[in-house]
Amino acid sequence: MVSVCEKDSKLPRPTRVKNKSPAAEQILREARERQEPEVLPSEHSITDSTELSDYRLRRRKEFEDRVSRGGRSDVQVWVNYARWEESQKDYARARSVWERALKDHHRNHALWVKYAESEMKNKFVNSARNVWDRAVYLLPRVDQLWYKYSHMEEMLGNIAGARQIFERWMNWSPDQQGWLSFANFELRYNETERARSIYERLFRCHPKASSFIRYAEFEVKCGEVSRARDVYERATEKLEGDYEEAEMLYLAFAEFEQGCNEFQRARVIYKFALDHIPKGRAEELYTRFIAFEKQHGDKQGIEDAIVGRRRTL
Repeated sequence: MVSVCEKDSKLPRPTRVKNKSPAAEQILREARERQEPEVLPSEHSITDSTELSDYRLRRRKEFEDRVSRGGRSDVQVWVNYARWEESQKDYARARSVWERALKDHHRNHALWVKYAESEMKNKFVNSARNVWDRAVYLLPRVDQLWYKYSHMEEMLGNIAGARQIFERWMNWSPDQQGWLSFANFELRYNETERARSIYERLFRCHPKASSFIRYAEFEVKCGEVSRARDVYERATEKLEGDYEEAEMLYLAFAEFEQGCNEFQRARVIYKFALDHIPKGRAEELYTRFIAFEKQHGDKQGIEDAIVGRRRTL
């Protein structure tokens, strides 16, 4: 005879609820946990090929029913369907599902990414290339597509192919980060001259202080101080009249000369900038100039800088 204690020990222990009003996330999580056994029967319940075929037929019908009941507009329904087909190793069916999804959601770049990545994961490299190619053709302004496409080729060791993808991307004049990614790609393979050429194209596409500064910093890292100085000098001519951009440039130029221990050059840059930028826009310049004189100048220089600033107030 089984005692009450023994009976109790066999019963599942009740869940202790600390919060009598559980959060929505907890409710959803528990609901999913309860549903999981219903979604996919455990493998040991399928004993032969006939049962497996029946299971697959039933699951496909469930997915098709979801699609027909309005799931076409829900991208995740398609993604789950395609991934289930992949889990069954039926890659042709999976590909068909992805393609059907794209007919309804061809502007959804995340769907293209998932499709291409699934092909890559399953080692269908040429199919992945085809997907990426179609994606960047249709959505050339979505940087993520170009990044991932070039990254795939680079990981495959197809450096020339990755470079070609970057070149196609640059034809669309992407933002500064796209150009910098291209330059960094070349530097990973010690292609310094190629990277330098990309920086030249960058500032022609984006004639901003930040473009010139990144170019000059690149030259400094390469140990080309004279080239870096030349970049800054060219930039001052390009940005003349654009006071906001020019101030940023002059500050970086002066800091560069300080880093080279060229204090007189830095002083000349500060003074030149203060002479050419309207006083009302030069607050940061004066602040940095005074700090510079306190560190590297003499008493007269400090006084002149302070007096110059007071005149703007």
